[in-house]
Amino acid sequence: MYANLLWSLFLLLVAAVILRILLRRHRSSSSRIAWITIVLALPLLGVIAYFLLGEVNLGRRHARRMSRGSKALPPPDTLTGSVDDKPVDDEVMRSAHLFKLGQSISGFAVQAGNSAQLMGDSNSAIDAMVADIDAAQDHVHVSFYIWLPDNNGRKVIEALQRAAQRGVSCRALVDGLGSRSLIKSKHWKAMTKAGIHTAVALPVKYPLLSPLVGRADLRNHRKIVIVDNAITYCGSQNCADPEFLVKARYAPWVDILLRFEGPVVQQNQYLFATDWIEACGENLSSLLQASTPHAGGFSAQVIGTGPSFRYSAMPEVFIALLNTARREVLISTPYYVPNEAMQDALCATAYRGVTTSLILPARNDSLFVAAASRSCFEDLLEAGVRLYEFKSGLLHAKTFTLDGEVALIGSANMDRRSFDLNFENNILLHDAALTAAIVARQRSYIEQSERFTSDNLADWSLRQRLWNNTMAMLGPVL
Repeated sequence: MYANLLWSLFLLLVAAVILRILLRRHRSSSSRIAWITIVLALPLLGVIAYFLLGEVNLGRRHARRMSRGSKALPPPDTLTGSVDDKPVDDEVMRSAHLFKLGQSISGFAVQAGNSAQLMGDSNSAIDAMVADIDAAQDHVHVSFYIWLPDNNGRKVIEALQRAAQRGVSCRALVDGLGSRSLIKSKHWKAMTKAGIHTAVALPVKYPLLSPLVGRADLRNHRKIVIVDNAITYCGSQNCADPEFLVKARYAPWVDILLRFEGPVVQQNQYLFATDWIEACGENLSSLLQASTPHAGGFSAQVIGTGPSFRYSAMPEVFIALLNTARREVLISTPYYVPNEAMQDALCATAYRGVTTSLILPARNDSLFVAAASRSCFEDLLEAGVRLYEFKSGLLHAKTFTLDGEVALIGSANMDRRSFDLNFENNILLHDAALTAAIVARQRSYIEQSERFTSDNLADWSLRQRLWNNTMAMLGPVL
């Protein structure tokens, strides 16, 4: 009798979870199908998995702190002027719809008067960062998803310690999961002892209680450095050696990083201030001052996305860029697990006659992501997309260039995590010279890659195809 009662209650629970999946807002049909399939195939494990990973739940505490933080800071569109009251040339106006989309997401207007320098490689980027920190006079803000206590990681730590000792206000924010090795190390305590203000974004405390306290795998994936409200860094690079000892078998990790000056510094500062007030409650409104525009500088805009922003904001940006392309699109990303709309947009771009190239790592640190990515290859090849597999390490650079004029650089991957679960920061810019430098870097990736063709596809075994397509089906879950 009791067994029948328990079984009936469990069936009611399964039915309630399926009903929840069907009624949940902002969920694609493929995601609903994937979750319902898992719940029906493995009812007990499926129900547990859905409670832990099925919904984007920040948790009441984080949601309250984010709400208080957004109210404490001035609205982002009041910080600086918009494209309407700062002159931009006709070429930039052709990209105005892209910047308008970006502003609708995180509130930052496109700003003229920016300049930037493309860093040579990971080590030289860290050296430039350290030099800027050593020259800081007022404050330094650093935020990383992964910060390792390795050679490069310690270089930045020591630079912050030197800055703090001479009276510079230093703040360091790290993700609770990605930087756990630093948080547990002696260096984290030493940073605090040296006078550096430290904070952990989205700490992982009670993963099994995620339905109540917030989903455990929501992460702050941003990489932001700000010096004296005058300099900011943006790109794919974490604070670590390219040898990346936590996953050394895939090394070197190949990243891209740009050093910016101009109004976008303030916009990155705003993102940092938002994350900082959520993590520790300190209000940095007094530091949200306008940065000095550079005469003749280019137009750019910070686009911040994440679970607290508009649903599907990041894929909207990627799709808008693809739909705008007229001549050439070059993309590099370590993780390509698109939703249907983005996969269709990438194929349509190639069908329209736009030279479309996608560069992925030949060896991915995630077997599941690699398989899900490869399930897309056949449709991409049929559309005429040029596929390249990078052989010289793990290509971690997230780059998107459009017609040699527009570029998107930052932390966001083309996968479901960056779409739905991660807080990301990117910079959209319109400048032929800087875009040409990024294109040159992308072409250097192609030179170190092997082109994937239909012949390679024909060599796949039935087992490989089954694995790839199964992982793709589970993509909305994974």
